[in-house]
Amino acid sequence: MNDVDVSKQIQQMVRFIRQEAEEKANEITVSAEEEFNIEKLQLVEAEKRKIRQEYERKEKQVEIRKKIEYSMQLNASRIKVLQAQDDVVNSMKETASKDLLHVSHHNLLHIHNHHVYKKLLKDLIVQSLMRLKEPAVLLRCRKDDLNLIQSIIPSAKLEYAEKENVHEPEIIVDEQVYLPPAPTHHHDHGPFCSGGVVLASRDGKIVCENTLDARLDVVFRKKLPEIRKSLFGQVAA
Repeated sequence: MNDVDVSKQIQQMVRFIRQEAEEKANEITVSAEEEFNIEKLQLVEAEKRKIRQEYERKEKQVEIRKKIEYSMQLNASRIKVLQAQDDVVNSMKETASKDLLHVSHHNLLHIHNHHVYKKLLKDLIVQSLMRLKEPAVLLRCRKDDLNLIQSIIPSAKLEYAEKENVHEPEIIVDEQVYLPPAPTHHHDHGPFCSGGVVLASRDGKIVCENTLDARLDVVFRKKLPEIRKSLFGQVAA
């Protein structure tokens, strides 16, 4: 083989190697592009998922806030309604409390009320004695009611003794400490008593508060569900 043939053969080998290298390079390029596209697609999908998740999270937060705001508004409305109902009920009680003053009002122009209150005081004393069942009791009343109380004590003691079949009890009227007077426009916020009596055992361990105000409180608490149902159509919880 001469030099020319050797040269041709070398050139052929070079072309073959170059062609093979180029084909290999093309394969590598194509493979790299495919991997790049796959990775890019995966990154894009991952970012889309993140965006969707973030959107869903914020959407849930918005829904939760809406529910919380609605619940707060609903509770505020309920509180306003309950407050308005309480105002109506308290107004009724205040009116009833003022009406008690007409029962215990001392005035010769109200003879009927005077007799009614006198009998009421007697009944309250008898009832208190029946609750205490003590042979001797201490009685407190308003200073304005003192004369009236002293005039009915004998009949109250007798009635109690006959009902309970016992000896007449000793009733000591406290003329040192009186119940507060009736409320006035000048003393609306101080202690007051619309009438009635408070009886206690001699040692003070047992007390029976039978004032008109205490009786009103008891009746009002007992009848409150009925009052609410009558006024508002439902019994408040």
